[in-house]
Amino acid sequence: MIQIHTVAAAFSSEECAHITTLAETAPATDAGLTRNATDHNLRRADLVWLDEVEGSNWVMDKIIALVREANRQVYGYDLTDFSESAQVARYGADRQGHFDWHSDIGDGRLASRRKLTMVVQLSVPSAYSGGQLELMPGAGTVTADTAQGAATIFPSFVLHRVTPVTDGERRSLTIWCHGPAFR
Repeated sequence: MIQIHTVAAAFSSEECAHITTLAETAPATDAGLTRNATDHNLRRADLVWLDEVEGSNWVMDKIIALVREANRQVYGYDLTDFSESAQVARYGADRQGHFDWHSDIGDGRLASRRKLTMVVQLSVPSAYSGGQLELMPGAGTVTADTAQGAATIFPSFVLHRVTPVTDGERRSLTIWCHGPAFR
């Protein structure tokens, strides 16, 4: 089975709150798919790209260290860069926020180079119902740690989804690390 790596408390509750506040100060866009396509049956969320938010540079420094260590310990992939900005997603019950089964590797110039995905839980679990990050690394599903600050790291080709949020709102931070095509 393909390994799903979890780093408990990768971000402190204060750091999660700070990232959430930064995201709330920026204009959000409707979450799309690759190549600027939109399909609300597949994905419904609001996004903020952190590279567009002043004062968020420290987040990337922390992300780089976490992914570097996970790759060293678990994956050993040939990684070269982070070609895309980190995104903060808001999945709200008001919009039945969700993201159906998908993988993060796509046809686009950047999406085709994604090798590792990291999702950090920014919300406290009591802030919402539903909204589980589920992964399918093999024949069964695995539910990601919902503790605030937990980072779930996995190969970008692994199928995963966020189940519909039925109450409250779930916020998460997502980033992809890039490299040459898998062989």
